[in-house]
Amino acid sequence: MHHLWAPWRMTYVTGSKPDGCVFCSKVDDTRDADNYVLYRGQHNFVILNVYPYNSGHLMVVPYKHVACMTELDEESLQEMFLMAQVCVGVMKQHLHAEGVNLGMNIGQAAGAGIEQHLHLHLVPRWSGDTNYMTTVAGTRVVPQDLMATYKDMLPVLTKALEETLPGERTGC
Repeated sequence: MHHLWAPWRMTYVTGSKPDGCVFCSKVDDTRDADNYVLYRGQHNFVILNVYPYNSGHLMVVPYKHVACMTELDEESLQEMFLMAQVCVGVMKQHLHAEGVNLGMNIGQAAGAGIEQHLHLHLVPRWSGDTNYMTTVAGTRVVPQDLMATYKDMLPVLTKALEETLPGERTGC
């Protein structure tokens, strides 16, 4: 049996869970740094994943609380994928990602951890990032603190998104 010492997970396991949707709770909360919200558009926001697969793992989340992309309006879908396009560019240029995984898990059968609120994952990848720990111990090593990732990506991602998505950033 293998044991992994990860005391930071205890807060998640034993801590209180928010009432309602974890993404909807971020919509009206203005503490973006505390919530790792990197950018707010008109129909979607960009947020770091607090349990990342790799440093820089983020998500594009619509303000509208829907479980499936078939329930989103055209403007929300367009903005979501424009945001994703910019995020991929930032990951490649700023984080020097050699590749990026994009994915949506729609429904429990598809592996959705939060199936009630659609979100698009973007995971930067590098050759060799699945190091021996993943192979031997079934463990992934994330080398950067979440707040350090947030502070590093915030100005670059904000600038890139503002240049691509001009206009008023209203949110919901």
